[in-house]
Amino acid sequence: MEIMGERIRIAPLTLEDAYSMKNWGTHKNPLLSDYNLPSLNDEEIKEWYNYKTGSKNKKYYSVFNEENRLIGYMGIKSIRRIFKDSVLGIAFDPNYVNQGYGTETIITFLDYYFNEMKMKKMFLEVAEFNKRAIRCYEKTGFKKIDRYLAKFFNQRIDLENIYFINEKSSFVIEEGKVYNYIYKMKIDSNTYKKAREEVDELPI
Repeated sequence: MEIMGERIRIAPLTLEDAYSMKNWGTHKNPLLSDYNLPSLNDEEIKEWYNYKTGSKNKKYYSVFNEENRLIGYMGIKSIRRIFKDSVLGIAFDPNYVNQGYGTETIITFLDYYFNEMKMKKMFLEVAEFNKRAIRCYEKTGFKKIDRYLAKFFNQRIDLENIYFINEKSSFVIEEGKVYNYIYKMKIDSNTYKKAREEVDELPI
């Protein structure tokens, strides 16, 4: 199974793909360091791959660009076939962000998700400080439906770091612990189809 976009190709995640992720870049923004792939040896990568692909309630895919380079991976987890919904997760090689690949990947996959898989809803969660990701999700039709506080993954974050200062409103510090706001977002098949129809009706 392959899903084709204009510049990207989505295919089931393979172990070979997982090994090649060792060559990805890293985010310079410390707020995004949790998105950096950890340094793993081949056996640990194999364990990671088996964990990602070893359950029936989740599916993972690789994303390739027009040069057939692996630039990202994505997955749907917590798949509920009775309710026809799931939770989206997506990560890209930092060397290929801000180039429109993320938006194209989500739009391409949503076409497949709603039209071929016959799913009804998709959810995701994203940190409030991750403005770039939120813009991407909203552009593809996702809407914010909830906002809550969660413990930040790096409790030793430098509070004087410029990235933290610029996004200070997304954080709360209580009793010496750092928390950040998370948005829960949702898109359903009707909303997506309507958005796609509006795009198709625009003059060329």
